[in-house]
Amino acid sequence: MANVNPVGWFDLNVANLERAKKFYETVFNLKLTDLPIEWGRQSLFPFNHEGANISGALVEKADFAPSGNNTVIYFETEDCVAEEQRIESSGGKVVQPKMNIGDFGFISIFIDTEGNTVGLHSRK
Repeated sequence: MANVNPVGWFDLNVANLERAKKFYETVFNLKLTDLPIEWGRQSLFPFNHEGANISGALVEKADFAPSGNNTVIYFETEDCVAEEQRIESSGGKVVQPKMNIGDFGFISIFIDTEGNTVGLHSRK
């Protein structure tokens, strides 16, 4: 495999796209973009069209059933605490406040408004 980082995209399944969109826009202070409806109800996280970086979308699923056993994706942040402070007021729940993971930096883990377990990662 030529690419040392094989991850290129993620879908984060949600039951209510508008609720999830509001949550992620508030927590990360960003704007998601709705994709064409013929692709299903989805909202895209921002990404750099010029370079190799990873992005994904919130994808509304009619039969979505949240579970604590989902794959955990980690969003890169400047400092986990900044986003952590907006999670609960936006309807989510912090389940692991910022914790040191040694040479790899810091992580926080939260549950979003749809029941997904999601992580934050920062270097400071």
